[in-house]
Order: sequence, then C-alpha cells, then structure tokens
Amino acid sequence: MNTTTLATYSVVLTYSAMAVYVIAFISFALDMAKRAGDVGLETTRGGSSSDRDDATATTVATVQGGTVVLERVQQKRDGDDVGGGGQRGSKFERVGMAMTILALVVHIGAIVLRGIAADRVPWGNMFEFSLTGTGLIIAVFLLVQFWQDLKFLGVFITGLVIILLGIATVNYYVPVRPLVPALESYWLVIHVFVAIAGTGFFALGAGLAVSQLVQTYRQGRPVSRGLRFMETLPDADRLEVLSYRVILVGFVLWTFTLIAGAIWAERAWGRYWGWDTKEVWTFIIWVLYAGYIHARATRGWRGARSSWLALIGFAAVMFNFSVVNVFFKGLHSYSGL
Repeated sequence: MNTTTLATYSVVLTYSAMAVYVIAFISFALDMAKRAGDVGLETTRGGSSSDRDDATATTVATVQGGTVVLERVQQKRDGDDVGGGGQRGSKFERVGMAMTILALVVHIGAIVLRGIAADRVPWGNMFEFSLTGTGLIIAVFLLVQFWQDLKFLGVFITGLVIILLGIATVNYYVPVRPLVPALESYWLVIHVFVAIAGTGFFALGAGLAVSQLVQTYRQGRPVSRGLRFMETLPDADRLEVLSYRVILVGFVLWTFTLIAGAIWAERAWGRYWGWDTKEVWTFIIWVLYAGYIHARATRGWRGARSSWLALIGFAAVMFNFSVVNVFFKGLHSYSGL
C-alpha cells in the first residue's frame, strides 16, 4: 500500500475510534445517571448507602467455645462489581470500560498506520500530536485502574478525548509530510513522547480536581438531584489526595520534558534556552505545577484551593497546545502545520 492509502486508512480508524468513544461516553453517562437514581431511591426510602449495604447482609450463626455468635456477612448482589469510591459499579460502567478499551485498540491502529505512512514516529505536526496524545490520555486512564479505581472519571476522559480528536481531524489534519530538519533527531521520540505522557497524567489530575470541587460544593448542602451520583464517589479529601498523586507523576515527566527540550535545542540551534514562545510556555506550565506542589506540601493548601491550582495548570497545558502551537510565531511554529 502506498502512503496516501495508509494515511486514508488511518483517518478511517480515527473516526471509528471516535464513534466507539462516543458509545463509551454515553455508557459512562448512563452509569452516572444510575448512581444518582440509586441514591435517590434510597433517600426516598429513608435509608443511606450504608443502610443499603447492610440490607444485603446475612446473619450467620457460629459456635465459639459453646457460645452462639451472630455475625453480619456482606453479600454482593448478582451482576454488580465494586466501582469508584468503594460503591458497586453498574453494567453501564462495564460497557463503558469495554468500549474504551476497544476504542483504544482502534485508536492505536490509527496511530500505527499514520506512523507507517510517514515512515517515522507519528507526532511531527499538530494532527499527529493530537492523535498520539489522546491515545496516551486513554492509556494512562486505563493503566491507573490497576492502582486505583477511577472509572468514575470515564465521562470526563472520554469526553475530553472526543473533543480533542474532533478538533484535530477538522482543523489540524494535513497530509503526510517529511519532517522539517530541526525535528530529524532521536530527541523527537524522547522529548515529545514524555511530554505527551505527562499531559495524560495532568488530564487525569484535572478530572479528579473537578470532581473534588463538585464534591466540596455538594458536601454540607442539601442533596441536589443533579449531584446525587457524587455520593457514590470518594469524599472531597480523598479526591484531592488522588489528584495530587497523579499530578506529581505528571510533574516528574514534565520536568524531564523541559530538560530534554533544552538539550535538543542545543543540538538543533546551538543554545539551551532562547526565550522562544513555546519554551516560555513549557516553563510557565512547569512553574505553575511546581507552585501547586509547593503550596500543597509546605503551605498547607488543601481542598478547593489546591484543586483550583491544578486546574489553572491544566488550562495552561491546553493553552500551550491549542493556542501557542497555532497562533504564536517562533522556532516551534512548524508544530502548527
């Protein structure tokens, strides 16, 4: 197959992945609605989520040293799994996760075909960067599940990826082109890949920060019908801690990105730092997240203040990606091609 055919198949797979992501998004949204409905039903009955759990317990009698001991043993309802925040996940959640995995497989196929068509790593321009970056965001979301159940972020993550892929295919698509001379380096593989991976962790941290802010707003107030599903999520403090841990990983990766970029700049242009617009914004992002970590660790900024700082940092990441790459002129302007 020639380059044009491979690139066309890559686009077809990209649109196919987007369609499956939409199904995953709808499934996660239905799961949220079911969570809210379950909480509302228990509220109507005058019970709480803990009462609901107790209602599924069975009294078991055992004999210990001649004494009969009654114990309450929790029973799991058929068809339910333990979901985010220790609550049982629904079938919609399982469908959402299955569709997300399927979409990622198709997404990876699109990335691989684009790379084969270009005969290089597929992140030499904005479209390719978006294609690979959104795939890594999903990969990070799925991999983190082995450490912490964050399936409740499925709506945020899949929604974000659908929007970014849609913008990339409509506004940033370009035919396969050779790399500009400055990009013909092994540092392209190292520097850009690590930057994309860091962005994936920042996106996950932003989703947790939004959840923390919503949870903080909900706690201590009468339960709103639109926020009932939040009762099935971890509390605000736990969400803030999770956000901090995820962002910390992203910050380490971003620090390496900054250092690797300086080394690459010296190889390509003969200087480590030149105050190019892209370099400045990469440093601004690093400063924002460093300030977030410092404020939380040494100044006691927890809760909502910490989450707002995390969101400001992610907003800078998105600005760097969507505005600086396209509208600001400089040595990195080729990234907007």
